[in-house]
Amino acid sequence: MRPTTLCFPVDTRGCLLLGKKKRGFGVSKWNGFGGKIEIGETFRQCAIRELDEETGIVALVDDLEAVGILDFRFSANPNLDHISYIYFIRNYKGIPKETEEMKPCWFPVQTIPYDEMWKGDRVWLPLLLNGHKIVGTICFEPDNETVQSIDINKVPVIEEKKCKYV
Repeated sequence: MRPTTLCFPVDTRGCLLLGKKKRGFGVSKWNGFGGKIEIGETFRQCAIRELDEETGIVALVDDLEAVGILDFRFSANPNLDHISYIYFIRNYKGIPKETEEMKPCWFPVQTIPYDEMWKGDRVWLPLLLNGHKIVGTICFEPDNETVQSIDINKVPVIEEKKCKYV
């Protein structure tokens, strides 16, 4: 199981920046920004690097707010299993730009395109947007789309691993 990150920029109006995936795993879905942690990186460093690579936004690791840890399980493709640290970021520099991988767009919370996102997102993302921190597991059916089960727990704080990926 590979460690990954997801990062959601939030602007001063409370809008959420999502990216439409243009290639690879999750193509055509709206999602946060992130990806696989590289050897020698911390989760926070990964989140900042991926945010820059996918949007051109520059931020500092200390400005990340850890809001969740989700374990994504794919019953027919265990090689797709990944655990993801989820962050919000409100302090950053730059204007999001389209990259080879993602097309960014700001969404007011009321218009988040859940029908064009991963099926479980409509369950856990509103919890984060309402100020909760979460830890949980989402299991997908063999089609890699349908949610088989979701187990989400609200927690007072996200315990981040301080180690680097090796």
